[in-house]
Amino acid sequence: MSIPSHIRALHLASRRLAREVNTLSFAGSVSAVYNPLQYAKVPHELYLSRAHVRVRALFLGMNPGPFGMAQTGVPFGEVAAVRDYLGISGIVKQPRSVHPKRPVEGFACTRSEVSGRRFWGLMQEDFPNACDFFHRAFVWNWCPLAFVSTSGANVTPDKLSSSERAALEVVCDGALQRVYAIVQPKCVVGVGGFAATAARRALGDEIEIVTLLHPSPASPAANRGWSALARKQLAGVL
Repeated sequence: MSIPSHIRALHLASRRLAREVNTLSFAGSVSAVYNPLQYAKVPHELYLSRAHVRVRALFLGMNPGPFGMAQTGVPFGEVAAVRDYLGISGIVKQPRSVHPKRPVEGFACTRSEVSGRRFWGLMQEDFPNACDFFHRAFVWNWCPLAFVSTSGANVTPDKLSSSERAALEVVCDGALQRVYAIVQPKCVVGVGGFAATAARRALGDEIEIVTLLHPSPASPAANRGWSALARKQLAGVL
């Protein structure tokens, strides 16, 4: 069976991004960098194969969470949601460098990614069949890398040095432009302020960009009923 042209294009865009971010270097508080586009390539590309063109919304996340995409290769990829709702699984190998406090266990990981559980849980409520979600939307992470500090803590891209962040922006903004051109969404939904800002910088002001409150448990507002708030912000989007 031949692969649809837009799926092939997404695979190529992902592989190019994986190669390009591998040329970047990170120092300071970053002691390990995980690239799930490579070591979790099997489930990641299965996920990409669900995409459709001319969807209503492209959801844009920031970067992989340690118990989400870093384990499964899927944006907001909480293990149970990816396996049971999206119906995706597959072999997950190991990063080039692993921090002992942040092991990669793939689909055997028992830790739950709260942000992913909230995000995909909301989508499952509205689209019990995941295929219906993918006919309307797609999810992409602006940065594919997970950063781990010397202590084992998660380091988000906004905490990188200005020079590291600038180099990352060149690569990741270019990848977002390519994905946007492939998926052709009516609007982009930045999950959190960082992602919304990245979308405006990469794609310009001519497209519609909606900001969605990030479902992270680190956000007090998200802990006061994220689903209800998200529904209000997404009214008319999907």
